[in-house]
Amino acid sequence: MNSLLKVLQDGRFHSGQELGSALGISRSAVWKHLQRLEASLGIQLHKVPGRGYRLAEPISLLDREGLELEFEQLGWALRVLENTDSTNAEALRLLSSGAPPPFVVLAETQTSGRGRRGREWVSPPAQNLYYTLALTITGGPQRLSGLSLVVGLAVMHALRQLGVERAGVKWPNDIYVDGKKIAGILLELTGDPADVCHVVIGVGINVNMIADAVEIGQAWTSMRVESGNLVDRNELARVLSRSLQHYLNRHTDEGFSGLRAEWESNNIWRGQRCCLSAGSQHIKGLVLGVDEQGALRLMVDGQESRFSGGELSLRLDHDS
Repeated sequence: MNSLLKVLQDGRFHSGQELGSALGISRSAVWKHLQRLEASLGIQLHKVPGRGYRLAEPISLLDREGLELEFEQLGWALRVLENTDSTNAEALRLLSSGAPPPFVVLAETQTSGRGRRGREWVSPPAQNLYYTLALTITGGPQRLSGLSLVVGLAVMHALRQLGVERAGVKWPNDIYVDGKKIAGILLELTGDPADVCHVVIGVGINVNMIADAVEIGQAWTSMRVESGNLVDRNELARVLSRSLQHYLNRHTDEGFSGLRAEWESNNIWRGQRCCLSAGSQHIKGLVLGVDEQGALRLMVDGQESRFSGGELSLRLDHDS
């Protein structure tokens, strides 16, 4: 089925005969494949008698062979899947089965993509980047300090390199453009954080989704919306990987304290009144920034308080 998408991904019309010849199947088999494509992936096709078939919108498919050389140079193994429940879940399964990190899992689509706090991560096929990097972490909890914020910097700079110049970071692990979310990060750990553990770094980036095409429960944007052009997801995967390696190496050498000033200079909500949610508890205050470990510094009722943890959520206080 991926072979059929490779021919159609340019968004142009292709006759049934052309598709059949390219894939070595009959025209009737092409029709059955196209029906399965629409049913299983929800991809919309236009069919015009005398012209053939085309996708409603061009897409950018992942090119495993083209990416492998780049990842070999980084020293990371690569797995590219047509679909999976979640790239993070797949990475955790691979670690449990003994696969040695570092490695990256990419997928064309996710059936159960997830964000922080158990939220769904909308994952339409061949539209966005669903990316997980698995690493071994040694040296104790200090090696994990501020890690999600450092990953946020890496994602932000990858987006800027590819033309999304107004991307900025939001505590603890989101990337926004002009008040709209464009990317998110989910870190999960296995093993003993005090000794040797594995961390899977999940990155979801809205790449080629367009407005009104997908229902998401918050303001969002995509690289295509911001640039007006179809984005090559393979190039994004390359740029993101190089950026991640650079910032992760700096984090190893300098700790978060060495990257704190850079993170603060790109903190989009510094000086804003926000509401911090922790379960049923809601705390309102003024965002001061982050400390040397990456904890949120919030001015609450005239006193500075600090917060950290994976189940916290920060939103603008629209009542202020």
